[in-house]
Amino acid sequence: MEQSKVLITGANRGIGLALATQYANAGAQVFAVCRSRSEGLDHDNITVVDGVDVTSADAVTKISEVLYGQHLDILINNAGILSRETLHDAPEESILKQFAVNSLAPLRLTIGLLPNLKEGSKVALITSRLGSMTDNGSGGYYGYRMSKAALNAAGVSLAKDLETQGISVALLHPGYVQTDMVNNSGDISADTAAERLRQRIEELNQSNSGTFWHSNGEVLPW
Repeated sequence: MEQSKVLITGANRGIGLALATQYANAGAQVFAVCRSRSEGLDHDNITVVDGVDVTSADAVTKISEVLYGQHLDILINNAGILSRETLHDAPEESILKQFAVNSLAPLRLTIGLLPNLKEGSKVALITSRLGSMTDNGSGGYYGYRMSKAALNAAGVSLAKDLETQGISVALLHPGYVQTDMVNNSGDISADTAAERLRQRIEELNQSNSGTFWHSNGEVLPW
């Protein structure tokens, strides 16, 4: 059986590193995209694509050069940033930066890497329930909420537009995960989140493409 190929952005730490390690340990060939390499990526089945800022104009070119002539089975857009704006402290620069990383970069990379996808390929967008309108019970987090809501909108459009090519798209909330993004105050580990996310990606198909899932399997409201 041909070795499956998985590309993960933001793969040098947190959820991205856990996903890269688990897929590699399961026998997949992993392309770990990141700005800087970490020791955790030292694995025979991991090809590190470092020096990549997902918001840069040449990000797709750098990744495509490594992938030349190869098809991806799974593309996981995981790279993201979080700032904590409030009603009285919501700097535009912070909000725009989150849009660049959390919304525009995943869309740009997915479109740019379409030549490397094929019928049966899967695209996972790591989003957040903070992007849900219905689930917003606390306010705040303006840039993060807005950027993840935008990512969700892009994900649904991608699911519809890629249906004829047999490519499925999932929007996945990992849970409240113990990572640097939340000062390690989450309620599940990155390894647990990665295990759950891999299960959701395994279950992804044309019939549920475009669905907004919690990593525990719960379907989330928009």
